[in-house]
Amino acid sequence: MADVEETLVSGAGDHQNSTTSMKRSGGALLLDSGEDFEMLENSDDGGDDDLPPLEDAGGGEKAQGSENAAQPKDSVPEVSAPMDEWVDILGSGLLRKKVLEGGEGLDTRPKRGQNVQIKLKTSLSDGTVVEEDSELSFTLGDGDVIQALDLAVQLMEMGEKALVEADAKYAYGCVGSAFPQVPPNSSLSMEVQLLSALDAPDLELMKPEDRITLAGEKRERGNTHYQRGDYAFAVNSYGLALQITEASSKVNITPEEEVELLDVKVKCLNNMAAAQLKLEHYEAAMRSCVSVLVHQPENVKALFRYGKVLALKGEFAEAIRTLKRALKLEPSNKTIHAELSKLAKKHSEQKGAEQAMYKKMLGNPSDVYSVTSQQPKASWSFSWKWLFGATAVAIGGVALSVVIAARN
Repeated sequence: MADVEETLVSGAGDHQNSTTSMKRSGGALLLDSGEDFEMLENSDDGGDDDLPPLEDAGGGEKAQGSENAAQPKDSVPEVSAPMDEWVDILGSGLLRKKVLEGGEGLDTRPKRGQNVQIKLKTSLSDGTVVEEDSELSFTLGDGDVIQALDLAVQLMEMGEKALVEADAKYAYGCVGSAFPQVPPNSSLSMEVQLLSALDAPDLELMKPEDRITLAGEKRERGNTHYQRGDYAFAVNSYGLALQITEASSKVNITPEEEVELLDVKVKCLNNMAAAQLKLEHYEAAMRSCVSVLVHQPENVKALFRYGKVLALKGEFAEAIRTLKRALKLEPSNKTIHAELSKLAKKHSEQKGAEQAMYKKMLGNPSDVYSVTSQQPKASWSFSWKWLFGATAVAIGGVALSVVIAARN
């Protein structure tokens, strides 16, 4: 598959530039990506991406009312909210906060990118307690928790205790949650107390094992977003995990730890391509697949998704060659077989349409043939007539000469 190899260097460079340019100061950024994804059903690796098998990728549906909606920018009031008075955080009435116990002042509010610790008690609208955690830790703004908490905690002062009411849109959406047990489309009431806020550790100074653990946690969070249909937030979490795996290190790292970091990186790139396909960001998905193939040229999942992107772009011939390469690596994979059959049919239809277009442009070939085939016959007939005429004139001339000579 020469064309894929030709794309690897440039594609890998694009991804590296876009990923390493992200900075952790100020929190996470949503990556400019998004496209549709498929896991291979018969993979022998035991599902290394930790995502469930999915149906055909194509136009990935955008989940509505999902756990994470679009995140507002810096909507932080400049003064402390009055006690026992509801603050409409987004101005829509869907996310409200009320101070129960005051904190230590505005200058103690946590910032995006900091590691915070809170005390949390979550209840349904009927009062049923579904979650209690006395020391819940997460990185503010990274999408590690439901969006209601991510937004509300930014407005809390150190030591403050608040009541937060969130519509399902900013909680667990139309899907709900198995843990904690939250039914679909459920509003939540949360008692939150901010316990601490610390700057995130410097990635360059982190121990390799801690980087591996942290990258794995971000990747798992991305998988959770993906399974819920929050594909943009999944891409965000995978991007944060990639930052951690690709960060330079000022501490010693063993070859085994480098292999572990690369393994996490490849899994993140594969899953990122999946989410990008769902979001229909085909160029971004192609770059993610190419980045995987740079490290693992025979990665079946990356080859399969790369072929899917090519097909979605209408490049059926190259898509078929790519999928055949994947099928050669996993001959019994039914998903690849089905996709190849579908692409072969589409490619045949495409060639038929092209032939019809050429025929229309050039006219009816049979008419052209009939005209050209008659030309030699007309030319041949004209040559014989000319020859007979010339012979008759010559004979007449000779006869006339004989008669004149006889008279003389």
